Amino acid sequence: MPVLTIASSPKLYPLTDRAVISLTGEERVKYLQGQVTCDIAALAPGDAGPGGHCDSKGKLWASFWVANLGEQLLLVLNQSLLARQLPELKKFAVFSKTDIEEVSDRWQVYGLAGEGLSHWLSHEAGDSNLWQGGIIIPVAAEHALLVLPEGATLPDLPAGDEQEWQGLMIQAGLPDMGAEHQGDYIPQMLNLQAIGGISFNKGCYMGQETVARAKYRGANKKAMFVVEGTVTGDVTVNQDLELQLGENWRRAGTVLNVYQQDDKCVLTSVLNKDLDSNTVLRIKDQPDSRLQLLPLPYRLED
Repeated sequence: MPVLTIASSPKLYPLTDRAVISLTGEERVKYLQGQVTCDIAALAPGDAGPGGHCDSKGKLWASFWVANLGEQLLLVLNQSLLARQLPELKKFAVFSKTDIEEVSDRWQVYGLAGEGLSHWLSHEAGDSNLWQGGIIIPVAAEHALLVLPEGATLPDLPAGDEQEWQGLMIQAGLPDMGAEHQGDYIPQMLNLQAIGGISFNKGCYMGQETVARAKYRGANKKAMFVVEGTVTGDVTVNQDLELQLGENWRRAGTVLNVYQQDDKCVLTSVLNKDLDSNTVLRIKDQPDSRLQLLPLPYRLED
């Protein structure tokens, strides 16, 4: 039984921890294309998708969702990443006809999820993801982000809880790194290649050599997994996970994201790719906790 089940009808989840970055100017596509893992040039107006922004060593400054609004590109990401990530994104923009700024105060970000969401979206928005001056970003089956200009009319849907949305994203195997993990992981460790967030034929971008080496030389031995089970206390980001080896326990990884209901929780963690599906894990500081791997809703292979 999953820790969290999707609503029987669509709900609207206000998301207060999302930041929005805007790129405008005639070279916005060319500039961002040379900075991030995904193929920005392939996004037509109304298109959107996942991606990553790396340092020169291929370690992630941020994972994000990017949307093409026509004359503007928007990046939607965890607010905590901005202090380090935004200056890095702007670093070379002075040599390009591109304006980059945080516009979180001008945009509203919501989650949409529930059975029948695809039918509701088809009725409301038709064939276009552009809606009410903003954009709908599909992120998983019956799950989407809704990014609207401040003051836009909201859909008439029941409100959901922000933490519940976080749990739904975890169960969908979608990465959402925070500042605690900046510089820790290459994109494949967060499964970005499995959800369409890495292009391997678009040409050079920051950190591209490391990302390519991980694919073509098998240099990456880790992946993000969804883990659920019973715990004996509060679980927080960056807590250590241990795996059972006979009578002993060995450090396996740390908590990336977590959703908890009483003594039940579901979380994501970057672990060794070769773990057996029957592996038993626990929270290091909670010896009596017991966790297990859940099947990912996608294939890790490119």
